[in-house]
Amino acid sequence: MIPGYVPSAIERLRAEAVALFREGVAAADPRRAVSAALDRYSDSIDRADRVIVLALGKAAVPMAAAALPFARGKLGQAIALTNHENAVQHPGLVVIGAGHPIPDHDGLAGALAIERAAMAAREGDLVLVLVSGGGSSLLCAPWPGITLEDKIKLHKALICCGADITEINAVRPIFSRLKGGGLAMRARPAQVLGLILSDVPDDDMAKIASGPTVAARVAPEQAHCVLEKYGLLDELPQIMESYLRGAIDGRHDANAFDHVDNILVGSNRLSLQAVMARARETCGTVVLGCDWLAGDVNKAAIKLHTMASAAAASNRPIALICGGETTVEVKGPGKGGRNQELAMRFARLNEQQPIPRDWVFLSAGTDGRDGPCDAAGAIVDAGSLSWMRHQGCDPDRHLADNDAYPALACSGDLLLTGATGTNVADIQIILVQ
Repeated sequence: MIPGYVPSAIERLRAEAVALFREGVAAADPRRAVSAALDRYSDSIDRADRVIVLALGKAAVPMAAAALPFARGKLGQAIALTNHENAVQHPGLVVIGAGHPIPDHDGLAGALAIERAAMAAREGDLVLVLVSGGGSSLLCAPWPGITLEDKIKLHKALICCGADITEINAVRPIFSRLKGGGLAMRARPAQVLGLILSDVPDDDMAKIASGPTVAARVAPEQAHCVLEKYGLLDELPQIMESYLRGAIDGRHDANAFDHVDNILVGSNRLSLQAVMARARETCGTVVLGCDWLAGDVNKAAIKLHTMASAAAASNRPIALICGGETTVEVKGPGKGGRNQELAMRFARLNEQQPIPRDWVFLSAGTDGRDGPCDAAGAIVDAGSLSWMRHQGCDPDRHLADNDAYPALACSGDLLLTGATGTNVADIQIILVQ
């Protein structure tokens, strides 16, 4: 900061929005969440002959690192399968970095390592399965006959067609031997304790990382409906059609899960509560706009801009807080993610119907990565699009090409946090002064 410099009202609002977002990320600290849960389950660890730690997802490394001290000399194996950006080595832990959001060969190798470790568990052992968002892509273990390339093609198609997370998770377990409870079944007869960090609506544990320790509740008919809705049925290889028809049944009886306990240790809802608690101290009136923002980014932007315009009419400082996970129907070859596009669309709506007060809008992923790029999301204000144009960027053209990243880079509105080591979906913050 330059000595004597006084930030403008917009600069102060932008700084406060970023601070609120970081508060939400801190509330999803996976180390703290795992330690608190294992303190309550110390008796299970004491009774175990061995403790096997299997972590998967974007928060796998810190979750596993927090669990290791609880093994107290009983540790068998400890594996953490995470995305490449979060693959930080840790003593006593085998860390495997893999591709996200698109599966890759590293994810396949990591899934096989986790599967072997689970199958090596014996009666009297305790298998700690530490699950966080991103695990569906990372834990890539297709049924026999389905290739990695088949999985990648289907995964890309589901992401690009605009399917939401619930629809995607209706499809993925059908073609995986570890999702939908498959990992827990591999560990039988050992006891399984799943500690789960949620990034899905309603904190449904069967949907988080496609539920590797939760009995599958998805029928092939549901997956069929999703694939039919988005015109993807004709693209399936014959072997995948066979699994979809139920010719090879990979599902599990819920009664076979009496050896499993699953505990929710963190969620988007808890992070929103932390954001709102801080906002009450610094931002005046605080409103939970919605507890799970989902669906197409364009419709979500309209909803948020409408709420912000209504808030501005109150003539007092207001913080609107939302969380969730929107979707983008990818039509162009550009670079960006759902949060960046949501921020740009919000700013574009404001040009058409200006909010008559100072405002900022932040939308970002708690994992620090929005789509296949290094930004967590973006933070925009009323001057963002004008500054883009001044720098030679046409916002409308960039939006048409799903190319938000370079446009937001032009205006200096990218939010760059680096990998956070956690993942509880997205947070949106609107501050109106």
